[in-house]
Amino acid sequence: MRNIKLVLSTSLFFFTIAVSAQTKAYTLEECVLLALEKNISIQQSELDLASAEIDKDDAIGSFMPRINAQSQHIWNNGLSQNITNGLIENLTTQFSSFGGNIGVTLFNGKQNINQLSRANLNILARQYQLENMKDDVSLFVANAYLQVMFNRELEQVQRYQLELAEQELERTELSIEAGVLTEAEVFEIEANIASQEQAVIQAENAYRLSKISLAQLLLITDYENFDIAKEDFDIPFSEILTENPKVIYEKALTLRNDIKFGITNIEIAEKDIDLAKGALMPTLSAFYNYNTRISYSDRFIDSGKTIETPIGIVKQNGAIVVSEFPQREIVAPLSFSKQFGQNDGQSYGLSLNIPIFNGLSVKNNIKRRRLNLTRLENQFEQTKLDLENTINQAYNNAKGAFKFYEASEKTLFARQQAFEIAKQRFDAGVMNSFDYVQSRQRYQIAASDIIRAKFDYIFKLKVLEFYFGLEL
Repeated sequence: MRNIKLVLSTSLFFFTIAVSAQTKAYTLEECVLLALEKNISIQQSELDLASAEIDKDDAIGSFMPRINAQSQHIWNNGLSQNITNGLIENLTTQFSSFGGNIGVTLFNGKQNINQLSRANLNILARQYQLENMKDDVSLFVANAYLQVMFNRELEQVQRYQLELAEQELERTELSIEAGVLTEAEVFEIEANIASQEQAVIQAENAYRLSKISLAQLLLITDYENFDIAKEDFDIPFSEILTENPKVIYEKALTLRNDIKFGITNIEIAEKDIDLAKGALMPTLSAFYNYNTRISYSDRFIDSGKTIETPIGIVKQNGAIVVSEFPQREIVAPLSFSKQFGQNDGQSYGLSLNIPIFNGLSVKNNIKRRRLNLTRLENQFEQTKLDLENTINQAYNNAKGAFKFYEASEKTLFARQQAFEIAKQRFDAGVMNSFDYVQSRQRYQIAASDIIRAKFDYIFKLKVLEFYFGLEL
């Protein structure tokens, strides 16, 4: 029998080593960091921040000049004069044109300035939103992590209670053989063992499900090889419980990212009003244009020679009157570079646009922006009220959880002492199995209650410290 136990123990030892080598045990800090890295909502918020930074680039670009270039190449088919023979013929001519322009806004009611200011505020708002989301995810992960720790300790307690029940059964059987107890006492002990086995199974399932929930929160799919590290948390009385909830609330107003996010959104709404008002003011712009044209048709040029051509007769003597005309010849078009410089033109000036009437669209837009500002101010006030209520509730919960933990400690000590006495009396045969099992179950409940009270107090205390600005 001992050899069999030795073989089973050795096999279990090496199996545990093999499983431990494959299982990754995460600390609370590692879980929080992993969640911050993988959480999809955080990734979406990071994209919002990146988009806000692009908006800032757009706002900076509104101060810069607008530079554009254009070009054309045109084929013209149809009736036109042939410069060679002067006849009207169906010809195909072609030419190219090139141009460029520069425009810059000199004044537009400070809309570009306000747009840049709004873009900076929007980046700040997205940063606060991202940090607030990280805080929420961290708190959520911490709660899930503590739930796993609670279920693990509860499972260990239930297993220990099962071992005690099995030991009691062995002692009961020995007492029956010695004639101290009757055989009827065995049935109550066996029923208690069966009940305890059910409690162990329930604790195992709760522990496994809480680990799966935490793994899913961390986007880990290998549930079987996921576990948390062996960590222990002390139960100190935090000095924060001596603070007044009003003091915690006032400090939270200066630290909470959701409060900063609400304030920044109000500032953005005020900038939106300034932007809308800017549309009522005139816009002054400066511009410069340049263009040139290239022809690919043949051309007439002076050959440097002259031609004498009769233009009349003298009436008195019949002499012929002639005149000299320059002789022209057809040559190829000028080179591209020469035409580019000869055919160019420039224009520049100022453009003033004064809004007079636009169908009330600008004024209505200003009204909408003001309504949005009022809406955000109301939301901010509600956020502050919710924060104050949450802090008051968290303060009362943490203080009540600490008192409940202290009471659970006293209860556990008393139940343990009562169980030790009941155990001695049961072993001596002066207490029946029913009363003994009842005493043991009360002790078991007290042992479970103190674990629950411990982790409930830890989490509620961390929530309160979180609002007070302490690191999670």
